[in-house]
Amino acid sequence: MISIVVLGAAAGGGFPQWNSNAERCRRARALDPACPPQSQAALAVSGNGVDWFLLNASPDLRQQILATPALHPAEGLRSSPIRGVILTSGEVDAIAGLLCLRERHHFSLFATTQVLDVLRANPIFDALHPEFVSRHPCAPSLPFALGNGAGALQATLFPVPGKVPLFLENVRAQLNSDDDVSGVEISDGRKRMVFIPGCAHIDDVVRARVSGADVVLFDGTLWEDNEMIVAGLGPKTGRRMGHMPVQGPGGTLEAFETLPVGRKILIHLNNSNPILDRGSSEQAAVRAAGWDVAFDGMEIML
Repeated sequence: MISIVVLGAAAGGGFPQWNSNAERCRRARALDPACPPQSQAALAVSGNGVDWFLLNASPDLRQQILATPALHPAEGLRSSPIRGVILTSGEVDAIAGLLCLRERHHFSLFATTQVLDVLRANPIFDALHPEFVSRHPCAPSLPFALGNGAGALQATLFPVPGKVPLFLENVRAQLNSDDDVSGVEISDGRKRMVFIPGCAHIDDVVRARVSGADVVLFDGTLWEDNEMIVAGLGPKTGRRMGHMPVQGPGGTLEAFETLPVGRKILIHLNNSNPILDRGSSEQAAVRAAGWDVAFDGMEIML
């Protein structure tokens, strides 16, 4: 059995973004039921409903834990069912929440060497004292165990086309990279889920990982590649930011048309994306194509 809780469904900045005065963000602040607020993307997974592993640690992690009873302390003066964190990248949106876990709680941190190097280069993450937080470098595409005994899961980090973290763009000579971004596959030996919150395009590695999966939670950052530019929100296309668009040539809907996947869910939704509006024609089009749209608190059982 695999239990999945969507801790956050939005992209960086959340929804509504703190400094956005766009229409949908205003509606989210007004608690319009068609545009419910969403925190920044992360998941919690468990094989036994007791021991939980986080997939990314978003800046909203403290509030996400408070909103998720399964992650609350259940014994002693201090405790937590969080046994580990798996990181898919070194982006701020994926790692900042680690600082919410600095209160002397034992857990394991899993990431590629490239991502662990990002943490090592930023001494603020030394707040996660090694006496309590063990860091485990994970070789790409090599499975590793999450827990042991009943309910143990197997995880695999695999390379995904993407880009270096935003704060390293002026440091690295090469922006595009398959070493800085990963997807995560989780299996209990019977069922299989795949989480890919950022993907610049689908290559053979990604195609092979998602094919046959029982559920895929996939990058839904932007509806259109030039969405940010047209809206006057920024100078970059989605692909320049390491995210393929949902619709259009080479977009997610087209790419998955022939891929055998049990359930398809869009996650990591930017505040500019119209599918955040549950009454929009864009969300209707997504659902007509066989996709669900993630939301905070969404629960999935495999």
